[in-house]
Amino acid sequence: MHRTIVLASSSPRRQEIIRNLGLEALVIPSRVDEAVEPELAPAQIVEELALRKANSVAEEQTDSIVIGSDTIVVLDGNILGKPRDEADAFHMLQRLQGRAHEVYSGIACVDSSNKQYSVRHCRTVVHMKPLSEQQIKRYIATGEPMDKAGSYGIQGKGAVFIERLDGDFFSVMGLPVHLLYEMLLEFGISPF
Repeated sequence: MHRTIVLASSSPRRQEIIRNLGLEALVIPSRVDEAVEPELAPAQIVEELALRKANSVAEEQTDSIVIGSDTIVVLDGNILGKPRDEADAFHMLQRLQGRAHEVYSGIACVDSSNKQYSVRHCRTVVHMKPLSEQQIKRYIATGEPMDKAGSYGIQGKGAVFIERLDGDFFSVMGLPVHLLYEMLLEFGISPF
């Protein structure tokens, strides 16, 4: 049985990951409030937001599997979102450089026909090399950090700053492939 797959995200990175798996997905970005209770742990945050995004799009679909995802960067227990401006990006990168931080990615798959769902998350530790102020400023000048949690893109120019990962590369990109594969199998969908 052929089911429509819907990606509830406008992220080009997530769309690329889906395409690389050989899946065709309809892209319908969610428009949900991303405010969460402050006492939630990072894993709870990404799971709740991923499910909220998937559910909001699933309400308007029939016979589809809707994929929602959320990714956050955590340093010293503090969540680093997308930068407000270049000064904020500089401040974040200055804090991250030379240190390890965590990236949490949550995925939710929702069956729009019966509202059954699966939700999981992945935690990856990212080790960033020490950076000079000039390196940070030149990177910010590329524009790449401005729409990314933590102000860097591991799949782009920001990759040169990453010494190593303990976990899943694709999770840092925003969509852990191994989790997505397992979850889609639960709904009878296999990319190959």
